[in-house]
Amino acid sequence: MTTLLLVPLEDTVIFPTMDVTLPVDVGDEEQVLLVPRHEGSFASVGTIARVAERVRLPGGVRGASLEGVARGIAGAASTDAGGRLRVEVTESPDVVPVDGRTRTLEREYRAVVDEILDLRGDDGRVASFLRSITEPGALADTSGYSPDLSFDQKVRLLETIDVTERLELALGMQRERLAELQVRRRIREDVESGANKQQRDYFLRKQMESIRKELGEDDGSIVDEYRTKIEEAGMPDAVREQAERELDRFERTGEQGGEGQMIRTYLDWLISVPWSERSEEHLDPVGTREVLDSDHAGLDDVKDRIVEYVAVRKLRQERGIGVSPSDTRKLASRATSHNGAILTLIGPPGTGKTSIGESIARAMGREFVRMSLGGIRDEAEIRGHRRTYIGALPGRLVRALRDAGTMNPVILLDEVDKVGADWRGDPSAALLEVLDPAQNSTFRDHYLDVELDLSQVVFIATANQAETIPGPLLDRMEVIRFDGYTVAEKTAIARDYLFPRQRERNGLHEEEVAVSDDVLELVVREYTREAGVRQLERELGTLLRKTATRIASATATAPVTIDVELVRDALGRQKVFQEAAIRTAVPGVATGLAVTGVGGDVLFVESTSMDGKGGLTLTGQLGDVMKESARIALSYVRGHAHELGIDPHGFEDTEFHVHVPAGAIPKDGPSAGITMTTALASLLTGRPVKHTVGMTGEVTLQGRVLPIGGLKQKVLAAHAAGLTDVILPERNRPDLDDVPEDVREQMTFHPVMTIGEVLDIALEPAPAVHHA
Repeated sequence: MTTLLLVPLEDTVIFPTMDVTLPVDVGDEEQVLLVPRHEGSFASVGTIARVAERVRLPGGVRGASLEGVARGIAGAASTDAGGRLRVEVTESPDVVPVDGRTRTLEREYRAVVDEILDLRGDDGRVASFLRSITEPGALADTSGYSPDLSFDQKVRLLETIDVTERLELALGMQRERLAELQVRRRIREDVESGANKQQRDYFLRKQMESIRKELGEDDGSIVDEYRTKIEEAGMPDAVREQAERELDRFERTGEQGGEGQMIRTYLDWLISVPWSERSEEHLDPVGTREVLDSDHAGLDDVKDRIVEYVAVRKLRQERGIGVSPSDTRKLASRATSHNGAILTLIGPPGTGKTSIGESIARAMGREFVRMSLGGIRDEAEIRGHRRTYIGALPGRLVRALRDAGTMNPVILLDEVDKVGADWRGDPSAALLEVLDPAQNSTFRDHYLDVELDLSQVVFIATANQAETIPGPLLDRMEVIRFDGYTVAEKTAIARDYLFPRQRERNGLHEEEVAVSDDVLELVVREYTREAGVRQLERELGTLLRKTATRIASATATAPVTIDVELVRDALGRQKVFQEAAIRTAVPGVATGLAVTGVGGDVLFVESTSMDGKGGLTLTGQLGDVMKESARIALSYVRGHAHELGIDPHGFEDTEFHVHVPAGAIPKDGPSAGITMTTALASLLTGRPVKHTVGMTGEVTLQGRVLPIGGLKQKVLAAHAAGLTDVILPERNRPDLDDVPEDVREQMTFHPVMTIGEVLDIALEPAPAVHHA
């Protein structure tokens, strides 16, 4: 037993093997007893500590660096001459029993502590320290380092003298710590993986609100900004409710995740639709005609129809016909049907279909948006993608409304005849709802998934030909034909529109260059053969570029008058020739008239015969209809050989070949029958076809001539090719009213009912027979 200086420790427990520096003056003492004390009560066991060094602490306070040695059981206490408390101490060194239980507890203790360290994220230093301890008692005392143990638990551990019992006590305490840490980890993982997500999000939102308030940014939150935009957008009630639901989702989700970004994009599109915006419409038939006349030359029938369209809209609007606030939705949809007359402008390229759509919008005071449909094959281009797809977007109609900034623009559906279809759907089927006035008031875009009222939109469609437009879609359209321009109209367009525009584009002033109508007509006749005026504008551009180059290089002095010599120099030799006389000079060639995707055209049907076993060869990329026409023509000529003055036996050992030049271009259509019949009849009778005659019409086996379409375009092509006589079916006689008057005055038309009449008009007279 030893008497040592008592050093009380307030609410602190020091174990053997621990080192500590305390603000206590130990004098000359070599050892002291460190005893925990709580609320004036001392523990029964303390730690005998060796004084390693006497130190001076900050502030001049004396202190000592102490090293724990062993446990000491405190006995009787007394006060020394200096008034310090001393106590009798019985040292209690650790006695390790020689049994397997202690070693088992030691292994379990190490395993539990290793798990605790793993959960706490130990960097390896603590684990290394534990591995360096080999004594079971010292190992158990390491629990005293844990900040998670209470003061009472540490005192109990210090007061446990038996090593095995102490190790068992320490193991129990560490198991409690492990269980607590595992529960904490599960809770943390549950929170991170979504458990109690709503409470967590609520807590985080409150924190964000507090942070914004501290930063003075409370009024600028994204949610508040969207809420304000939704209120100002003027959405219908159903749309606003949908927007507010998505905004609530966004508020719960936050903007950092992928779903939050998708919701923001959706809300941006929903807000971008001009729900409450309308253009103030001007319905003035007189003003509309003035706008159309100022923007386009000719096309009187087209302009008349557009003026009628505006006039009808004006009367119905002024008189309130078909519009009643008390109508049901169905009746309202029917009432808006007068708004749904889908004007479809069909004609060759370059005839002004798109530009006249712009003029309609300007005349009506509406915004204009062009939607090019050529080549699209995905239904989602019209209806939009569903939001479940990555990168989903609304359809083109929603984007058109956004670009227009109003709900009643003029939308031009350009190239509607070139819409395709594949495994992604049929866009033309989606257009059925868009263009149906009984349905488009409730059009639903797949992306927005709300109803859009398209009944106030003026839809105008354009196409090059009606044959490739699906029947159900064409049924919803009112077709206005653009059949092309006459030479006089092209000359006027060149003088009033194309020449001034190209002059400005090439940097020339009006007083620097001049051109006469005769020269413009020369360019039209000898350098272009088209229904529209695009190629004509290109030729005029070339002509003016050459002129600008001369003026800029000082090889010519302004003003420059463009004459024939300058045209030849700039545009080269003549490109378009009147070749009907040359091509039909020999028997077996007839001049036919056809309609192609670029307007009316002249086709020369050639035929020849040769020795053989009979039969018919067809070349020139002819479609099924034209192949049938050729076979019918041969059958008719053969069946009426006597009437035509042809040897009936000449067909038996003869093969026939019918060819339509320009074989690289596919050709088809029910209007070449009389032309092929005339060519074969000319070949077999030896009578050439008159070079001034062009013809169009289908023929039956009985020789009846059937009506055809596109007469105006064919007549204009014949006029441009220099033909003066046109043979046409009798039933197409009323269609001559569509032909411009100046063209009718220059040409002679021959309506016929039978192929016999055709041959009498088309073939040159038979040579006279002189008898000896």
